[in-house]
Amino acid sequence: MKFLKTTVWAILICLSFQNCAKKEQKDESAATEKPVARQIWTKEQANEWYGKQGWLVGADFLPSTAINQLEMFQAADFDTATINKELGWAANIGMNTMRVYLHDLLFQEDSAGFVQRLDVFLDIAEKHKIKPVLVLFDSCWDPFPKLGKQRAPKPGVHNSGWVQSPGLNALKDSTQYPRLERYVKGTVASFASDNRVLAWDIWNEPDNPNTSSYGKVELPNKVDYVIPLLSKAFVWARSVGPSQPLTAGVWNGDWTSHETLKPIEKVMIDQSDIVTFHNYEDAADFEKRIKQLQQYGRPMICTEYMSRGNGSFFKGSLPIAKKYNVGAINWGLVDGKSQTIYPWDSWKKTYTKEPDLWFHDIFRKDGTPYKKDEVELIKNLTAAK
Repeated sequence: MKFLKTTVWAILICLSFQNCAKKEQKDESAATEKPVARQIWTKEQANEWYGKQGWLVGADFLPSTAINQLEMFQAADFDTATINKELGWAANIGMNTMRVYLHDLLFQEDSAGFVQRLDVFLDIAEKHKIKPVLVLFDSCWDPFPKLGKQRAPKPGVHNSGWVQSPGLNALKDSTQYPRLERYVKGTVASFASDNRVLAWDIWNEPDNPNTSSYGKVELPNKVDYVIPLLSKAFVWARSVGPSQPLTAGVWNGDWTSHETLKPIEKVMIDQSDIVTFHNYEDAADFEKRIKQLQQYGRPMICTEYMSRGNGSFFKGSLPIAKKYNVGAINWGLVDGKSQTIYPWDSWKKTYTKEPDLWFHDIFRKDGTPYKKDEVELIKNLTAAK
């Protein structure tokens, strides 16, 4: 269902402005009905949904011409030609999903325009039979996001221009929470019944302190702000009745039992319809983590993995993911302005040329694979022609 249909359009307008006037026309009465909130899915509901998806394989996607999520979706930089080309490369190796980051400032600046561009992106993805996971908030990298022209990449530095959502100033300012609520409700409501969207990832690595990059300027008690806002964000998203699952992926902790989880991880697991997680370790650790998370009896998707310099490879993790029917979304598709071919330590160590061993990403800018054997492995496992 396209978002421009009357019902969804009316919901967007209502949520973009706090006081939506009641419609008088009889033919618009259905469009003004309040969305019906839903409960967290039962295990049975979650597994029934997952059984209809097939094995999910994809990448965390940013077009090579964008340095961050703002540049990807701002009107002046929205590069549909590159998006179409690069999603085509993904589809050709059998990928059927992508994980894509959004940003609250895009909705604040121009809610209708942002949703319209997201609708266009979903059309492009659908053409390639790719159903994205859409990420609403993110605690990684630069805590001071700004709209407008984004800075140029810092040579040789991993994710030198990626920004957090919400930024530090919004996170610590509760007067901005109604704005964030409008963003979550407005965005999710616009696509709540849209089959082009696979899932909603509420918050990426919400307690990441960014120690090696922006640690000195981060809020020292960041997690105290994030936990209540994360909980609210789940409620906001569910309040508009999305047909897709909600989730937030655990990424760093002791998952042996529910009791060993950190408080924020308990929120992430307890509020999620499906279980998602990150793993940048070797194959043995990847399998161990899957087994730990099986205790919840829900579908699993690894929404970040594959960091060659850290011992995480396609040849190690991807066959294990298929063995356990766990979705697998690796970080990075095409080498571009995010520069994630460089390792995390590039924030401390100087790199003056392309590393022999790429950290992330699969393709060069011209579409040729960094490692042909990796692409063949992916194609074989996904049964891509």
